[in-house]
Amino acid sequence: MYTFLLGILAVLVGGGGVLARHDVQDRPLDRFDLPTTMSVAAAGIPNVAMEPFSELKYKNIVHQAYDYSCGSAALVTILKYHLGIDVTEQQSMEGMMAFGEKDKIIERRGFSLLDMKRYLASIDVQSAGFHAEMADLLTLDAPGIVPIDYAGFKHFVVLRGVRGGLVFLADPSAGNITFSVEEFATLWDRNTLFIAYPPKNHPPALKLALADDELGVVDMDRIRDRGLQRPIDTQVANERLLNGFGGISIRKH
Repeated sequence: MYTFLLGILAVLVGGGGVLARHDVQDRPLDRFDLPTTMSVAAAGIPNVAMEPFSELKYKNIVHQAYDYSCGSAALVTILKYHLGIDVTEQQSMEGMMAFGEKDKIIERRGFSLLDMKRYLASIDVQSAGFHAEMADLLTLDAPGIVPIDYAGFKHFVVLRGVRGGLVFLADPSAGNITFSVEEFATLWDRNTLFIAYPPKNHPPALKLALADDELGVVDMDRIRDRGLQRPIDTQVANERLLNGFGGISIRKH
């Protein structure tokens, strides 16, 4: 027993060195050990790249640093992963404080789309706000920032696109998520849409575009309808959809 305990201790302290001193002949004859120098490919094992779920969930999204910074995080997500402009969330917050409505920002502890517009103008990025309908979102060929009223909280998210009856969002607080079109219509605050345009002679990064593996594959964990703290009024949602799909009616703010 004493010898056995010493062996266990040696493994814990010495690691692989102890294993290397085992006598191969003591192993069962029907056991086959791959040489440590053999490659994965030579062993016939598929070489599969693995990514942690936490990284996939926030892929190409700036995770907001503060409870009140969803606006700045959503804006920097657009700047970095769509326009290809390397800006930090801290820089964007400082810029909006400098060029936005500072007193109102402090009072409401958050940024507005107007603050974003003024900051973007300071770095030569053109932007505009629109009043849109669900039908308009189907025609978008670029991501935009939309405000949502989720469980009683005002929140900014990045609209990546609408495909197959699903709305794909890059949420600074929750990561890449989807809603059904019907549910999103009940959350979209005042049908507001904010778009930033690529600067001239500056190729966009386009990393927010929907990838093929995202289309047609629905992970129920990414659909937030079960997480709502209030029931969905399907009648209101259907009425909004019917009214919205009547035609394109984008109106610039």
